[in-house]
Formats: sequence, C-alpha cells, structure tokens
Amino acid sequence: MMPPSASTSICSSTGGVFAIGEHKTQVLKPEETLTPKPLLIFTPLEPGDFPVLVLLHGYLLHNSFYSQLSHQIASHGFILVVPQLYSVMGPDATKEVEYVAEITNWLLEGLPKFLPPQVKADLTKLGLAGHSRGGKVAFALALNRLKTELKLKFTALIGIDPVDGMDKGKQTPPKVLTYVPHSFNLEMPVMVIGSGLGEVRKNPLFPACAPKGVNHEDFYNECCKPACYFVAKDYGHLDMLDDETKGIRGKVTYCLCKNGKCREPMRRFVGGVIVAFLKGYLEGDFSSLMAIKDEENVPVVIQKVDFLL
Repeated sequence: MMPPSASTSICSSTGGVFAIGEHKTQVLKPEETLTPKPLLIFTPLEPGDFPVLVLLHGYLLHNSFYSQLSHQIASHGFILVVPQLYSVMGPDATKEVEYVAEITNWLLEGLPKFLPPQVKADLTKLGLAGHSRGGKVAFALALNRLKTELKLKFTALIGIDPVDGMDKGKQTPPKVLTYVPHSFNLEMPVMVIGSGLGEVRKNPLFPACAPKGVNHEDFYNECCKPACYFVAKDYGHLDMLDDETKGIRGKVTYCLCKNGKCREPMRRFVGGVIVAFLKGYLEGDFSSLMAIKDEENVPVVIQKVDFLL
C-alpha cells in the first residue's frame, strides 16, 4: 500500500530521499489486545533486515495523521512503529514516557510476530522520534528522566519540532530542558527539526504551537555532538501531517497553528531528512545528509542548518 496522492497539494516534490523510495510498503494494524498500546506498523514488503524507528505523535493527535510521512520513510528501507499513546484527553507526559518504555520492551518479542515472513527487524539499529510533545517524550525517555528500564538501546534520536511546555518556566513534568548548553549527554546521534512558523501565533486567542523558549532551538542548544539541526522557513508546527486529517481533531490541525501554503513540501522535507539522518548514522551512508546540508534539491527553504560533529 503506497501513500495516497496529495489531493490538496499545489506544489511539486523533488527526488532522492524527499520522494518515495524503492520499497513497496504496507501498513499493519495489529489487534489492540496483542500490543501494549494500539499500533500502526509501516513496513517494506521486500525481503531484508531493516532498521526500526519508533515515531511518537504530538499532543491530542492521532497516529494515523502521520501515515504519508511514515510510508515515505518506510519506502527507503525502514520499519516504523507508530503507537497511539492515548485516545481521549492526553495524560501528563510522565505517563507517555512510561507507555513508550513499555512499547520498546515489547518490540524484541512482539514486533516480529506481525511482520511479513520475509521482513526482519534489525533492533540493533533502533531510532526514536517524536513530534511536538511527542518530541519531549522521546527526549525524556532517551535521557532516562524517569529511570526507566529498557531491554533495548536506542541508537538515534530525532525531535520533530519538539516542545517542552507552553513557556519557559511553565514546563510540564518531566521537565526536559535545563537551559544549560550541551547538557544532553545522550551517547547517540541526535537530529532536531524545526518549523519557522511554529513560534508564530495563528490568532491572538491562542498561543503559538511551538513557543520560543521551549521549542526546537532550545532542544538543539542542549544537544552534544554528533547532532544536526534543520529549520524549514515557511512552514508550521503541523505541516508534516497528512494532507487530509479526518475528524474533529483533524480539522483542528488546520485551525490552531500557523501553517504554510500546503503540507506536502514540509512533510517531504521531514521524511527526507529523517531518512538521510538514519542512513548516515545507522547505515554509514552520509551522502544524502551532506547534500541536504548543502541545500541541494531540498523541497523547502531552509532557514537554519547546523551540525555538531
């Protein structure tokens, strides 16, 4: 099953890591009673051993809103596990960290049962990514803020426009940001992706979706090397979601945050830099990541790029 075409897009996509890759993909939805939390699993269909990426949704969002992004990444040779951490009102982030730890510990024995027979999960190459508050949760788990026991070791970390609360000094537990430069001793490569419009209010009634003081810039400032940082200039906090996000929550994604003209370029960009980063640090091929660093064939205008090597 390939990702649906962008029905509302007015923009063309570029090739390479920003386009659909060579692998046909399928999304699997295991019976909810058989997994710690409801999961969507995006997998290549060709035989092979593939790295795994756990992708965490943002606050009050559905995991299905990341389907086009997940298919794009999977088509380049990765297995994605995308959990739904809660269904109604979100718990505090502390509970989310505990849920993700439980899912991580389930992967070793649980994930192979749901993959096609010819597809193997290489859990020695295990990435963790999170969007918005999911980015905060990903960092909190990687930093072991709750002293959680994990059976598997993450080998790469990605924050997709991560947010640690509504304002500096008003972070919800567990607090991730310390405001001490390079204080994140993660012992793994890290990438932070930011949106240029995330810190801009959509209207005076609501705060910005990724406010200054608790957003991507602050997360990257605390990273140690190796780390890389990309900010897309003219796109917003939710522009990496599917073109069509259904239901009330789906409609709200177009109302609360400042958005770009269309989602496809930002989504392709986020998928592409994730693929390039994982190929570099998990598979040793840095060619695509270095090309993005030089802004070659990128579907968005990059506002900022930085590498700690």
